[in-house]
Amino acid sequence: MKFASWNVNSLKVRLPHLADWLAQARPDVLCVQETKSEDAKFPRAEIEAFGYRVVFSGQKTYNGVALLARMPLEFEDVVAGIPGFADEQKRVLAATVSGVRVVCVYCPNGQAVGSDKYDYKLRWYAALKDYLAAELARHPLLAVAGDFNVAPEDRDVHDPKAWEGEVHVSGPERAAWRALLGLGLKDSFRLFEQPEKTYSWWDYRMMAFRRNAGLRIDHILLSGPLAARCTAGAVDRSPRKLERPSDHAPVIAEIAPA
Repeated sequence: MKFASWNVNSLKVRLPHLADWLAQARPDVLCVQETKSEDAKFPRAEIEAFGYRVVFSGQKTYNGVALLARMPLEFEDVVAGIPGFADEQKRVLAATVSGVRVVCVYCPNGQAVGSDKYDYKLRWYAALKDYLAAELARHPLLAVAGDFNVAPEDRDVHDPKAWEGEVHVSGPERAAWRALLGLGLKDSFRLFEQPEKTYSWWDYRMMAFRRNAGLRIDHILLSGPLAARCTAGAVDRSPRKLERPSDHAPVIAEIAPA
């Protein structure tokens, strides 16, 4: 199976890009973040016309997550949010697809180290860790994909010195990321030798994409049994080259049959 994740930064704006990418890449499962769409206005019919089933949890203007599965795959046991963690922001959506529990996440940005939003990010990550620990106990085949808003290591940052101590790379954020790995989850991208300076997000400003001044903050984490079957991990930069692109590129992990 081919798993993918993409922060589209507005599904309404990027729907044509999504249609083209699905036709070209043909992922079996796609996790989408920042749909920025109320459920009542979600383009279900359009996505089904692309050949994908879809479930979603959204809100107006901000956040929003969705899961797409290539037909004839079906969704089972769909759950929105982190159970037990009160949060009005639509950031988490989970479902079982072909025996794999898939959790789509849009982790908080954090705004600035020391801010209220930064504190919320760390609390949110702690809740996510507890939730994923419980999911792993129930689902040995677990994939967690999305925009984590953390660059795990300095090699995931175009200029580590310039970013030192900033949001996305601060010590507590990286510790929260490592806590997820401590559950036994594996960063699918780092299972393989990768080109240096591979990133998944570039600021719209200062010609960041042209200069490859980016961060790798979009990830697919796999439980041990899935990581053992993972045959490839990659970032697809091609959609970032389009007119009016998302500032994120899709990330991909391919899993061999059992």
